[in-house]
Amino acid sequence: MPAYDFKCTECAETFEVTRSMSAKDDVCCPSCGAQARKVFSPVGVAFKGTGFHNTDYRPRPKEETAEPAPKTDAPACPAKTEGSSACAECSAAS
Repeated sequence: MPAYDFKCTECAETFEVTRSMSAKDDVCCPSCGAQARKVFSPVGVAFKGTGFHNTDYRPRPKEETAEPAPKTDAPACPAKTEGSSACAECSAAS
């Protein structure tokens, strides 16, 4: 059976009670006899290994690709036509 933490509404004493999960939460303080409320606290859970969303579906690092071509400082030729490497003016200048 699980153990639950309770806190008294009158004297603020915190105590632990072992009871079934289906039992009602009507617990009295052992010190003063007043009604006590269940205390909720965070649970430390670590999802490690396979079978969990955060390990199976997280973004993978991208594979390294070939280095990109170096950029040229020369502006693109506005008169360049499809199929040719440069226009007549650019060819004459080189």
